[in-house]
Amino acid sequence: MITVNVVTGLYNIELNQLMWLKRTLKISKRMRRELRLLVLFMVFSSIGGAQITELNKWLETAVEDRVPLESLSFAEQALSKDDADAAIKLLVADKQNQMLDQYGEQWDDRKISYENYEMPFFYEIFGEKPEGGRSLFISLHGGGGAPAYVNDQQYENQKHLYDQTMRRLEGVYLAPRAPTDTWNLWHLGHIDELLNLIIQLAVIKEDVNPNKVYLMGYSAGGDGVYQLAPRMADRWAAASMMAGHPNNASPLGLRNTPFAIHMGELDSAYNRNDKAKEWAAQLRELQQKDTEGYKHNVQLHAGLGHWMNLQDAVALPWMKQYQRSTLPRKVVWKQDDVHRNSLFWLGQLNGSTLTGTEILAEYDPFTNEINIIKNDSEIIELMINDQMLDIDQPIGVRYQGKLVYRGYFQRTILNIHRSLSIKGDPGLVFPTIASLKENKLLIEPMVSEK
Repeated sequence: MITVNVVTGLYNIELNQLMWLKRTLKISKRMRRELRLLVLFMVFSSIGGAQITELNKWLETAVEDRVPLESLSFAEQALSKDDADAAIKLLVADKQNQMLDQYGEQWDDRKISYENYEMPFFYEIFGEKPEGGRSLFISLHGGGGAPAYVNDQQYENQKHLYDQTMRRLEGVYLAPRAPTDTWNLWHLGHIDELLNLIIQLAVIKEDVNPNKVYLMGYSAGGDGVYQLAPRMADRWAAASMMAGHPNNASPLGLRNTPFAIHMGELDSAYNRNDKAKEWAAQLRELQQKDTEGYKHNVQLHAGLGHWMNLQDAVALPWMKQYQRSTLPRKVVWKQDDVHRNSLFWLGQLNGSTLTGTEILAEYDPFTNEINIIKNDSEIIELMINDQMLDIDQPIGVRYQGKLVYRGYFQRTILNIHRSLSIKGDPGLVFPTIASLKENKLLIEPMVSEK
């Protein structure tokens, strides 16, 4: 029997029951998808407005046969808050079904593919699953610019490096094998996309809580953490760098992501120890200027070189005390040389991103306003949901404190679908998206109160 928990969210609908059905009845991918969506349609068949009815019809169509949502007028019509919530649940469930159809077997085979890259991975589950879902520790191996067998050895070592510590914790410990053997194997652009897939699948397949995902890595894996933690900051609850080098990375994007550095005091190769001290000083200065952000923990382990005799394992329980800040009031975004199109509730359009540009913005639910404090980019997007601001009331947009717009915005299915398609993350779905060019709003206000 398939059951539905409407209160806790339809995107959590009994995936384990459907997987059981797949195993016992050997139903096809399409039948599994249609069965799950049928449950959703039954729930929403008698509620919601006309847009939800049209969305149901669109979702009933096989993915490969669907017309683009952008071409359908109902997707751009204004939604009520309740209808937006219903649309989010439907689209999250559909997204998860698509992930299972496309990548479910890859997960079972422990090998994820993206474009021409393939990422094998190992994982082990520790402890009892808590209410709300498991933790996920993604652990990146060392090696780097070396023959494949060297990186294979490092991957094998990483699989069980922190077993003793994990036995005292709870969570899914997942060690991926880098798709390449280059020196920068963990901070090439395909890594972001592969980790994005792994996070989504871990949520679906192992009931991982997306607000309890932690990133860590040793040596070349630590190089990757320096890079990936700030540029994917909206995915991590916390991150820990072990024995790596930052190269050209910046700590600015770590405003909302607790960050640990563990380094052997004598690890002088490539000036790793001095770079760790530099980052410690930068993080300390950033936190002094912004006391609510930049939580950090830096330890240089006395008398130790590149191998820290597992003293760095204290990073795991340190990270685990934190959960992700999904919608932080303030966001600092410095664009890396691997460009990202969104960070938390800020976005940049394809073609408008430039390496090194900085955006600093904050929202205030009490004044129902967003203030762009700094913006180096020509076009940015403000992505808004009902947990941030009251969309049913006029919203103010300011640039460096000066009001540039106050008026009503609308929720749409198209915005929900678009924001969900980026990361498949229920915590980062936005029914309202507004664009600014040269720090002026591009849309005409529906109701103006300037």
